[in-house]
Amino acid sequence: MSSWVRPLSATVEEPASLVGGKAHGLVVLQRLGLPVPPGFVVTTEACRAFLRDGRLPAGLDVQLASAVAVLEAVTGRRFGGPARPLAVSVRSGGGVSMPGMMSTVLNLGLTAEATAGLAAETGDLRFALDARRRFLSSFAAAVAGLEPGRAGEPVPDDATRQLEVAVAAVFASWDSPRARTYRELHAIPDGLGTAVTVQAMVFGNRDDHSGSGVAFSRNPSTGERALFGEVLFGRQGDDVVAGRSLTRPLHELADREPTVWARLLAALDRIERHYRDACCVELTFEAGRLWILQVRPARLVGRAAVRVAVDLADEGRIGRPEALLRVAPRHLDHVRTPRIAAADAVDLFTRGVGASPGVAVGGVATTADGAARMAAEGPVILVRPVTSPLDLHGLAAAEGVVTARGGPASHAAVVARAMGKPAVVGASDLTIDVAAGAVRAGGRTLPEGARIAIDGTGGEVVAGNPRVVAATADPHLHRLLEWADEVAGGDAGRSEAERLSAAHAVLVPS
Repeated sequence: MSSWVRPLSATVEEPASLVGGKAHGLVVLQRLGLPVPPGFVVTTEACRAFLRDGRLPAGLDVQLASAVAVLEAVTGRRFGGPARPLAVSVRSGGGVSMPGMMSTVLNLGLTAEATAGLAAETGDLRFALDARRRFLSSFAAAVAGLEPGRAGEPVPDDATRQLEVAVAAVFASWDSPRARTYRELHAIPDGLGTAVTVQAMVFGNRDDHSGSGVAFSRNPSTGERALFGEVLFGRQGDDVVAGRSLTRPLHELADREPTVWARLLAALDRIERHYRDACCVELTFEAGRLWILQVRPARLVGRAAVRVAVDLADEGRIGRPEALLRVAPRHLDHVRTPRIAAADAVDLFTRGVGASPGVAVGGVATTADGAARMAAEGPVILVRPVTSPLDLHGLAAAEGVVTARGGPASHAAVVARAMGKPAVVGASDLTIDVAAGAVRAGGRTLPEGARIAIDGTGGEVVAGNPRVVAATADPHLHRLLEWADEVAGGDAGRSEAERLSAAHAVLVPS
């Protein structure tokens, strides 16, 4: 019988194509001595068997039960039990990252009995009921498209059955329309499948000293060496990435939870030293204790990618040849990021947070379907309260995106940066009226199709077609190209991309 399940500690010897990049990152965090909730992984091989046969592979139920028993022993808790109940998160994790494209279930195992046990253990019925509500919501969303016959069925009140259904739902989400669209956009093969990472829950909604956030070791828009991100106090991580709530700047942790802040600073420094690159982590802190839930590359583009490569070389973390190889010629298209001309008297419609640099101009589209339809006739800007994976086709069709809620780690921001498109998020006075086909801010109304411009650096949303100016010269780019010329020989007549490509050719000969 095939081995479909691996403990997290064993996954470092396995390829990411089998256990997923998320599991690999968690093992690295463990080996760096950082706090990671214990767990196990269901392999991509099991996913491929599920997609082929339409059911979980034989023997997986037994292996899941065995892995849960180990997790119970490690945590001293009982899965779905009435005393010291164990709840788990069930998350996708492919060999190639597809952020937000597949299903997640949090707080799984909070049966009615376990919820009562959690309330008794913590003395906080509100918290226990909130955690149960979040489980029911995420479970229902995950299994909605699993089987036509599941619609309207009650959520199983048996933790073991919940886990089996949730694993199947995550596997099935690999073939969801949004996941297929993402793979098409990023040239990811369809046959890879996803792993499933199961971990003991830590609760960002536990009390006033709990919360969740996303932290970058360097600013993903500028490359500046400064901790950057956002946080929600008293909330779980899905609220941060979904963009449904108004997040707070990450640095507020320093005043509210100084111990968590200090440990986060130390953790990110250790992580960056290991990877020798800018990184991003998802974090939760429960009752003042920090936990790291995921680590991945910061996915920098343009000016930020150039600055980080040069700074890391200056800091002695990488050599100049590696710095050159880390910047692709295509990154140079986004280095001199344009801005809306600040000196002009622009018609400011609203302002939010710049989450992905650049300027985009187009007609307002209030739905993803509308953006995809309108893009056939000209450039569009997708304007939404928030975006979700269901909006991916509209994001792909639009020149840029604006959201009324969310922050730099929200779905809209992450996807826009991955696509190299400008984004403005958290425009709090913005209202989107889909029924009327209009957007409103500051007492003004713009109909769908009205022309706007967005500046993903400064966060401005401007009515009309303002003047756009090129960014000033980038000193980090100048130094990087000097290094390229030292490697490949200088030629003032060549373009910047040609100079960098020539250095790449020398450093990585065909």
